[in-house]
Amino acid sequence: MKARIKAAGAAGCMLAMLVLSAQAAGAAAPEQRSNRNAAVAEHNQEAAAGWSKPYHFGFKKSKNGQLPSIAEEGFMPMLEKHKAIFLGNTAEKELYLTFDNGYEKDKLTAQILDVLKEKKVPAIFFITGHYVKTEPDLVKRMASEGHLIGNHSWSHPDMSTLHPDAVKRELADVKKAVADLTGFREMNYLRPPRGIFSDRMLEASKEEGYTNVFWSVAYKDWDTSAQKGAEYAYSNVMGQLHPGAVLLLHAVSRDNAQALGRIIDSARGQGYTFKSLDQLTQRTYR
Repeated sequence: MKARIKAAGAAGCMLAMLVLSAQAAGAAAPEQRSNRNAAVAEHNQEAAAGWSKPYHFGFKKSKNGQLPSIAEEGFMPMLEKHKAIFLGNTAEKELYLTFDNGYEKDKLTAQILDVLKEKKVPAIFFITGHYVKTEPDLVKRMASEGHLIGNHSWSHPDMSTLHPDAVKRELADVKKAVADLTGFREMNYLRPPRGIFSDRMLEASKEEGYTNVFWSVAYKDWDTSAQKGAEYAYSNVMGQLHPGAVLLLHAVSRDNAQALGRIIDSARGQGYTFKSLDQLTQRTYR
């Protein structure tokens, strides 16, 4: 899957400002001029690499036991630069279970939490401002049962279109609401809404202490009007399983809720261990 790239007109303006700034500093100390020239050169390099543009995350899926890849998507150096997560340690049979929770559907998150509790499996739930406001009891349950809560933005915008200050507000509002609700003030992980990101957006979130979390196992599970049964969910997930996998599941999927217990049992039967993102010590980019 090729990453979809959108134009970003601000790049040219930013470069022009850097150039003008460097020219205006002709009387400055040589060190200052050198620093400004380096900034212009760095911006030039990143613009040439397409880093000033938005990307929609995509990857070549794992098949027949082969590891997935983002090497042909055009953004791998950017993710590596910002230490975003795509894969864990691919030499170890470790799995990281992640859920996106933008809204609630048919009490499915409670069913998912029941399974995780029964199987003693940790997970992270990426939640929006809407979810915090409408499902406070579920958010409190996630925290009290030892799961991580991640940031999925307050209003689920395309954050690549936002000014860095607006990105930071989106994140701060979720973090504060969760802290007020649960008492947990630490929030270290972010999943960009719709998987859309840019270098500027990754930088802004990193400045706020976030690690961006993408994924290496996923399928079309978010369409609640096109659910195809637990067997379909099971076969899609198990067919992509690989060492160091970060699994993306949407909690609004009935298929996921019904298949989750079997997925966990089968993965463990193949020698896999489910870990918390806080235990991810090695990132892999390929």
